[in-house]
Amino acid sequence: MTRPEARAPDTALLVLHALRCAGSVGVARLGAITGLDESDAESELIDLGAAGLVTRLSAEMPVWSLTDAGRAADARRIGAELESAGARERVAAAYRQFMVLNPELLDLCTAWQLRSVDGVMTVNDHGDPGYDSRVLARFADLDRRAAAVCEELAASLPRFGRYRVRLAGALERATSGGELAYVADHTASYHAVWAELHEDLLATLGLERW
Repeated sequence: MTRPEARAPDTALLVLHALRCAGSVGVARLGAITGLDESDAESELIDLGAAGLVTRLSAEMPVWSLTDAGRAADARRIGAELESAGARERVAAAYRQFMVLNPELLDLCTAWQLRSVDGVMTVNDHGDPGYDSRVLARFADLDRRAAAVCEELAASLPRFGRYRVRLAGALERATSGGELAYVADHTASYHAVWAELHEDLLATLGLERW
């Protein structure tokens, strides 16, 4: 028995929804978010711009953003995707698991950015490798549990698979590569990707942020 061919990703929707979840971004970051080649991402942006769904903002480093029409179109298309896949219950269950982990992630980001010195909370200058190592170990523990949530989401809607790749990549760069900004101080940091995933879950399920 032959297996059915995997459905090709809707690249226009990937680009549209990336702008919904990440805000105004440039082509390079959009490619990293979606997994598309930059040329393909830019081509989709041009088509979406012609349709009035995105706009290119004037800046030294050009970025793209959703229009009001684009935001409405994304909501419709994401809702249709969810219902067509029959995935609402599974995504909602994964969202509940995500929200159990979310406070821990926020606490870890605080611990990464601040530490107690002589009983006084101060900005973490990362001058204490032992302290940073302990916090990163806690991040790794959280990430192992977050992986199960990401796997459930990807099994429900394949576009969620990029989050696992990006979270693992950010943590690897911080722990093995020594690029500490990838914990919470870079647009591709663990915290930034986590925040995009949170926004994506809310948008996909049609929920408002508390």
